Amino acid sequence: MNKVIFPGSFDPFTIGHANLVDRAQKLFDEVIVAVGYNEQKHGWLSVEERVRALREYYNGNPKVRVESYTGLTVDFAQAQEARFILRGVRSVKDYEYELGIADINSRLADVETVVLLADPTISGISSSVVRELHHFGRDITPWLPKGLNYRIDE
Repeated sequence: MNKVIFPGSFDPFTIGHANLVDRAQKLFDEVIVAVGYNEQKHGWLSVEERVRALREYYNGNPKVRVESYTGLTVDFAQAQEARFILRGVRSVKDYEYELGIADINSRLADVETVVLLADPTISGISSSVVRELHHFGRDITPWLPKGLNYRIDE
């Protein structure tokens, strides 16, 4: 079974993330959306809230599983018996960043990084932009997948 880990903070999970998960399901038997806990970042939404909302969103989809994790992504991939890590790339800057991480991950374990280019129609979407829009009172629903229900208390 070919499993892929799609790691990120997903704070929040955007239509860009959902697009990558949709496309990855065509390539892999199982897509594990791996919500990472980063002690150095103070999240907008709690990890628990992100996991709850994503599990509800993907409920009934046998090809997608949602998990949270701490530590190195490559260690989590090995624990899940996944040989692939999925990354989305929006720009040359993203690519250069991902290239270095992919090199380290392949040296640490038998894990390959698969890069999917962002859909050009939504490549400007990022979690940080969505958080900023919300902070300034703007409607963020156009940038969140329809049916993804966060309990936003701010």
